[in-house]
Amino acid sequence: MVGKTLSHFKVLEKIGEGGMGAVYVAQDRNLGRKVALKVLRGELASNPERLERFRREAQAVAALNHPNIVTIHSIEESAEGSFITMELVEGSGLDKMIAGDGMSAQRMIEIATPLVRALSAAHERGITHRDLKPANIMVTDDGTVKILDFGLAKLTAIDDSGERGNPATQTLTQEGNIVGTVPYMSPEQVQGKPVDHRTDIFSLGVILYEMATGSRPFRGESTADVVSSILRDAPHSIHESRPDMPDRFGRVITRCLEKEPELRYQTAADILTAIAKLDQAVEEKKGSGKPSVAVLPFVDMSPEKDQDYFCEGLAEELINALVAVDDLQVASRTSAFRFKGSQQDIREIGRRLGVSTVLEGSVRKAGSQVRVAVQLVNVADGYHLWSNRYDRELKDVFAIQDEIAPSIVEALQVTLTPKAEKKAEKEAPTDVQAYDYYLKGRKFFYEFRAKGFELARQMFARAIVIDDKYARAYAGVADCCSSLYSLYNASDENLNEADTASRKAVELDPDNAEARASRGLALSLKGDFEESDKEFEKAIALNPKSYEAHYFFARALFAQGRHEDAVKEFEKACEVNPEDYQAPFFLAQTYLSVGRRAYAAANLRKAVEAAKKHLAFNADDARALYLGGAGLVELGELEMAQEWVARAQKIDPDDSLVLYNVACIYAQLGENDQALDCLEKSYKNAVSTDSLNWMQEDPYFDPVRDHPRYKALVAKLNAD
Repeated sequence: MVGKTLSHFKVLEKIGEGGMGAVYVAQDRNLGRKVALKVLRGELASNPERLERFRREAQAVAALNHPNIVTIHSIEESAEGSFITMELVEGSGLDKMIAGDGMSAQRMIEIATPLVRALSAAHERGITHRDLKPANIMVTDDGTVKILDFGLAKLTAIDDSGERGNPATQTLTQEGNIVGTVPYMSPEQVQGKPVDHRTDIFSLGVILYEMATGSRPFRGESTADVVSSILRDAPHSIHESRPDMPDRFGRVITRCLEKEPELRYQTAADILTAIAKLDQAVEEKKGSGKPSVAVLPFVDMSPEKDQDYFCEGLAEELINALVAVDDLQVASRTSAFRFKGSQQDIREIGRRLGVSTVLEGSVRKAGSQVRVAVQLVNVADGYHLWSNRYDRELKDVFAIQDEIAPSIVEALQVTLTPKAEKKAEKEAPTDVQAYDYYLKGRKFFYEFRAKGFELARQMFARAIVIDDKYARAYAGVADCCSSLYSLYNASDENLNEADTASRKAVELDPDNAEARASRGLALSLKGDFEESDKEFEKAIALNPKSYEAHYFFARALFAQGRHEDAVKEFEKACEVNPEDYQAPFFLAQTYLSVGRRAYAAANLRKAVEAAKKHLAFNADDARALYLGGAGLVELGELEMAQEWVARAQKIDPDDSLVLYNVACIYAQLGENDQALDCLEKSYKNAVSTDSLNWMQEDPYFDPVRDHPRYKALVAKLNAD
């Protein structure tokens, strides 16, 4: 074909081949310009009915006249057959621009914004691409984004252009049913079902995922494997490979990749709005220039290896101190503690946490002596920015903490805010033995089970015996009693102790966010919601980054039936601690309560992924298993859900909280009798107003609401 003249177009060179035919650069002799010329395949050009349909569709695309869609000039006839003349785009294909580790957030936005604008314009005119992929997206030398072959893919009936057996490039076609390149197809597309503009939104999600991570979300060794992955698999979390990406990126992409079309963004215009918010978030982050740090759990170097709680507690105290610094971004406790005992290179850990520096250290305790060694590592090159060693009497542990935090701040060249300085000056030292018991209590509390709460309460109580002015220990007692009351034993004793201890914590330290949050939780259980709201709001004002304040406030709001308000607080809890599996699960539950199923599904996927990461380091965490199991049921991954539920029951077979959540899962599976068996067992102890309200608001029990046993249980609990 090269060298021939078709009508008044001289063919200069071949530049590609696709489903509709070969593509050439040609010289338009009438207008003296170069164009792209696509010669239609013989089977398409020789069918008058299909050729006429092709003309109509091409005219519709030509009428778009959008700067980010390649312009179709004309459809021509010659002795060589029918051909299309189009705008010649010189630049790079997006498929050649995506690096192995993905693109920067800013570069993604620069490409995605005009790409989505083009989609929006076409969809508004009723035109769907159907074969959107990086190879069909060009970026010109001046940075303009252009989509190729818009609206033409659906005209192709037979396509042998893909390499057989290569799922990375293979195209599936069957007469009138399936058109597209496999890894970028929507679930409805690979099944040959009717498609609309939302199939492009799914393909866009695949492209954005690839731009962010450098790899496709759905992969396999064969075409069948890829198709199966598209239909069944949830993509790996973007945050796992790109923790530097704003969390909102992941949420936008996850929603584009929903299996059901009605759960995706319904229009490209909606995606444009979301991308505009992402752009603002990226600019704010870039403009802040804030340094960042992750504090890893310290390593226990003591001969007896019995200082694990002390190592975790010391790291947690440093995190709390550094969070108070305005110009410093600090990785959350949950995120950093995932790497406890990890043998990974410190640079890889820092990259996965999305921070510029990592603080690691060790503790060696012998008798009354303690040695703390600390080093701050630059993630970019692995070099030490700062290190120190502290040999002290154990009673000086608070002085050690006070020395370490300012040293890190100095190394990162930031300045403590006046608020942080005031806080540091105000906090009085606590007896070291009381502090030791407090750290042990916190470790037990984070187990989040009945035995853990009981042991934690004992540790906090011992700390108070030693130091009766220890506000945080009183807050710890209150939290344990509140948790036991709302989740296990709704006795007056637990409620009264939560009330008394939280009041005492606030009296001792009214500017302590931990104390205020504990007070808010206790008041909410008493039903004093007006005062409870005030305490939670004070806690958040004192420490906007307090996960517990946002999380427990959200739970209190949900129990009151204030679902929209609960959504906002659960969202803030997720932002404060993006690696947590609990908040996104309950956020999904709350979204279901307000009918926002698409958002619920996206957060369930996030919760399940977070639970998987957590279980990799904490295999016996029953709570992660049953919450994750409930999420898996909602996502249709029933086999794994049943496995997780069985593991949770084996770990704590008589735990009422485990039984309650297993009941939720059975209800969703349609196993009503088993659900009600577990629900009745979980409420064999006294029940609080809070736990009863929660059950009655819980959407996971919707399948059994009308069951006589459920109604009888509610009546009995209300009577009690």
